[in-house]
Amino acid sequence: MKAWHFSENAYPYLPPAETYPSIRVSLPSRIYDPEKGAALYHRYIDEWLIAEDEGVEIMLNEHHQTATCVDPAAPLVLAILARLSKKARLLILGNPIANRRQPVRVAEEMAMIDVLSQGRLEAGFVRGVPYEILPANSNPVRMNERHWEALDLIVKSWTTHDGPFSWEGRFFHMRAVNIWPRPWQQPHPPIWISTTSPSGAARVGERGYVQATFLTGFDGTRAVFEGYRRGWMKAGRKEPVPIDRLAYAALVYAAPSEKQARAGAEKLLWYILSNKVPPHIANPPGYVPVQANLAILRGAEHPLSGFKKNATVDAAIASGLMFAGTPDQVMAQFKKVYDYVGGFGHLLIMGQAGFLEHEETVLGIRTFAREVYPRLKEAYPDKTPSWSPTEAVAAQ
Repeated sequence: MKAWHFSENAYPYLPPAETYPSIRVSLPSRIYDPEKGAALYHRYIDEWLIAEDEGVEIMLNEHHQTATCVDPAAPLVLAILARLSKKARLLILGNPIANRRQPVRVAEEMAMIDVLSQGRLEAGFVRGVPYEILPANSNPVRMNERHWEALDLIVKSWTTHDGPFSWEGRFFHMRAVNIWPRPWQQPHPPIWISTTSPSGAARVGERGYVQATFLTGFDGTRAVFEGYRRGWMKAGRKEPVPIDRLAYAALVYAAPSEKQARAGAEKLLWYILSNKVPPHIANPPGYVPVQANLAILRGAEHPLSGFKKNATVDAAIASGLMFAGTPDQVMAQFKKVYDYVGGFGHLLIMGQAGFLEHEETVLGIRTFAREVYPRLKEAYPDKTPSWSPTEAVAAQ
């Protein structure tokens, strides 16, 4: 079991939510105070380095035109961490390559960070959330195809060492690709993909990349992981899915007392409570399959707007979106999700959000690292094979 400290570099100093229609895309930048923002950047970097000192790995991501994640260029922050950190693995999850015009530039950036960190990069790639279709001026239709072609081009850029090659695909056309530097890790850094759908996970499983899913709770995570297992076997593999191929991201806050843990968890909920986005931004035409939109029209909850029912600490814990409490309570909550979904090898800890102050964030990091993490590593070794809960039930 590996744990990763994850922060979205949030900027929480906003006016009342009723005064603006969306926290993403259209929120006026005059609200942003660069002096406060600079202090937050320095603080978040310090917290990642504290996590490293406590034996926890480092994770960051990228979003655009939103106060929920003021990191529009994650490779820049990753490069800073590659120089300042010494031993932690560095996961970027990830590069929104379906919205990037130059995948070769992404390959160059990641290769450079892999060399700078002396082989500590974990390179994650994402299709990109629907909120960012509009600001990226992208076409939401065929984003999956664009994503996979971009990734294939990046992998070829990393693994071709004998001079230039040309690329003529459906979406990208490159005449002479010959990146310098090439990656430190060979044949290339570990690749992660984030998806919240079983069909997307099946495609990741076919390729054998690491599958991460974010705040999908009990049933959503189980469906994603089973989709991955189907893809894994479809590719002709006979061995079970290694546990280190699966990752789950949750809100996590551990503290010595229930009172401290509850206070920290309440502040972490800012991420869920602040996610105010109108439907035309949350669900652009063509982003989700027709069948999914039909289900939404018939009353189903949009998968990317399903946080409202989990707007309390107790509801978030009950849904598997949050692990919060004393070390014993966090262990019990984790085990319940772990057993239900069939196991996973990476816990991606969203341990900072909103108005959770530096001292509170550090308390959460250290309590988890010292009181929970050792127990997780002992109970769930890295070499444990994944198992399918559906198959287990059928076999009984």
